[in-house]
Amino acid sequence: MPRSPVIIVTGASKGIGLAVTSILLNRFNTSVVTLSRTITSELRDLASDRLLTLECDVANESAVVESVNKTLEKYHHIDGLVLNAAILEPICRIGDDTPISAWKDHFDVNFFSLVTSVKAALPSLRTSELGGKIVFVSSGAAVKGFPGWGPYNASKAAMNSLCRTLAEEEPSVTSVALRPGIVNTAMQTAIRDQGAAKAMGAGHQAFIELHAKGSLLKPEDPGHVIAGLSVQCPKELSGQFVNWNDDVCKPFMSASS
Repeated sequence: MPRSPVIIVTGASKGIGLAVTSILLNRFNTSVVTLSRTITSELRDLASDRLLTLECDVANESAVVESVNKTLEKYHHIDGLVLNAAILEPICRIGDDTPISAWKDHFDVNFFSLVTSVKAALPSLRTSELGGKIVFVSSGAAVKGFPGWGPYNASKAAMNSLCRTLAEEEPSVTSVALRPGIVNTAMQTAIRDQGAAKAMGAGHQAFIELHAKGSLLKPEDPGHVIAGLSVQCPKELSGQFVNWNDDVCKPFMSASS
């Protein structure tokens, strides 16, 4: 009987990451290691012999490497990464007085942590007899230019580029970037905050209306697809940027999506 996969999920304390963790444990019977700055009560409620929760700031390179080592000590394998940890801040205009240091802090979380995580896990992913897989949780912002989201737009575009390059350099590992849609998470709450209105301009109202109309996705909607791809992603998707509800993702969607 084949062993169960071991998947690392970053940004797992809430939102999409929490949903992915729950789905991996309950639908796919995997072992999961979560990395998050805090361990929320919702994450604690998922307690299982197959769940290892680690407090880890993904912007801290040594902490990420230590977390990967702890994963190997406990489960002896790493078969997949779900790179979900991200921040939106600073919401700003390129030409305003936001210091470059704020942009650099953003990239430490949204981009350089990806490189750190991938480099640390690659030796195990390459040798996984189940086939190593990496799911980059991206955004439509990667291919758009939302006003006020300069750092976020740029970091998600860089994420997609990293995914494409990794697919070329590491053919034994399947890497895919996924747009999860507009999901009802804390990030959306921050977007609707009135403090964001000035930087975002006319686009700000659209996000308020989406929420008011009940048009936001539940985290579990893309969560099922992300979880499925981290375990069973087809090789032909490597290097691609897909939408959570594309035809190629439908086999992984929940029946209620």
